[in-house]
Parts: sequence; C-alpha cells; structure tokens
Amino acid sequence: MTDRYRQITETVLIISGQDPRQCMACGKCTASCPAYEHMNYHPHQFVSLVKKGKSHMLLDDTSIYHCLSCYACAERCPRGVEPVKLIEAIRLLALREKGANRLTPDAVSQLLDDEMPQQVLVSAFRKYSK
Repeated sequence: MTDRYRQITETVLIISGQDPRQCMACGKCTASCPAYEHMNYHPHQFVSLVKKGKSHMLLDDTSIYHCLSCYACAERCPRGVEPVKLIEAIRLLALREKGANRLTPDAVSQLLDDEMPQQVLVSAFRKYSK
C-alpha cells in the first residue's frame, strides 16, 4: 500500500471516529439499507474496504452520494460499527480533495415531490449544508 493510500484511510478513520476492525461482516447493515439497490458498494463493503486500507477506491465512486445518512445501518450493527460515518467521511474527503459536491442546497427543493419521505429532505440538508 502506498503512503498516499494509507494517508487516505487514516484520514477517513480520524474523520469518522470508527474502528472497522470491529466489523464481523454479518451484513445486517446492508440488509437494512434503503439505498442498497442504487449503490455500487454496499455498507458492509465500505467497511471492508476501509478495513483493508482501500479507501481510495471509494473516493470516485458515486455510491457515497446515494447514502441517505439515515443511520439504519448503524442501528442494526451488533458490534457498534457505523458504516454511515465511514461513508460520510469518504464523501467529505472527496469534497475536500476534488470539490465534488453533487448537489447544492438550493437544488434540493427542485427535486422534491409529494411522495418523498421527510427523512430524505432532512438527510439531504445534513449532507449538503456542511
């Protein structure tokens, strides 16, 4: 592993405050993810890649923007690992390094419809107003 890849993983761990070594790969986080079918990497795969020091593979993946930040994955984890915090840390690192924000707060209201749950709106503002 190169020093750059190691630095990316260390930064993700610092930002997230998570210890992916606690993950036992049970898949409960992925099973509870409402955005599962829209993601290239699923919550348990995010944790696994960070654990293996391959966080750099996630920086360019659009899956980090499909996470709703609903914390369903964190609620289901029997070991207390919070994949959502790792995903948010990777997203934040991508924003810092590449300015890759996919949506502005002003654009959120244009994407709403009457069927959309309020949780999506709260998650969008949490994600895009930092």
